[in-house]
Amino acid sequence: MKPSIFIVEDDADISRLLRHHLDAAGYFLRMFATGHNVIAEAEKQRPALFILDIMVPGKDGLELCRQIRKTASLTATPVIFLTAKSGEADRILGLELGADDYIVKPFSPRELVARVKAVLRRFERPLPPTPAKVGEIEIDPGAMTLTVRGHLITATATEFRLLDYFVRHTGRVFTRDQLLDSVWRDTSYVTPRSVDVYVRRIREKIEEDPENPRYLRTVRGAGYRFEAPK
Repeated sequence: MKPSIFIVEDDADISRLLRHHLDAAGYFLRMFATGHNVIAEAEKQRPALFILDIMVPGKDGLELCRQIRKTASLTATPVIFLTAKSGEADRILGLELGADDYIVKPFSPRELVARVKAVLRRFERPLPPTPAKVGEIEIDPGAMTLTVRGHLITATATEFRLLDYFVRHTGRVFTRDQLLDSVWRDTSYVTPRSVDVYVRRIREKIEEDPENPRYLRTVRGAGYRFEAPK
């Protein structure tokens, strides 16, 4: 079966462009001009990827992303934002909401297809089969669950993969570029700043005090290290 992509875009010309190039690349597409019914339809048949225009009538792309990340059956589904806003602050906001990539209009159709493939390819590589535990953190890749201090915590697929990588390499220092190579795999369109955003999001989920982390520590001038608290 073709991987399915849900696209939320109210501009008819851009919708036709997306449909033409992504259909030719081998994807099955569901097109939505507004944010209404997107979550309900996705729960009936979960897509492989969401592409969300930020500025659409009704529920905008940001609100849709928030809802996707709060919906248990969809929280691990990758999200790409499509937007005319090109500032770094807007990009960081998108990543903090849980997006996996951020494409700025106007865009090259070839680049768009390449980035869709890159995001989907990121999740093709299987995670290690065995659960792992460090301190009060437990990760079960088979069930895609994260438990912190006995509580089940929701994590996006990217957050889960990054945390799993840290936990399985406890004590090692990784630069941002090393993490991009190991976790993101396709680094052409992802910046080292993205790593910082995801580290901050993970700290908010696993640390009792994210400003003074016990597990995920910053190594000044080098990168990050995951530690087992004493």
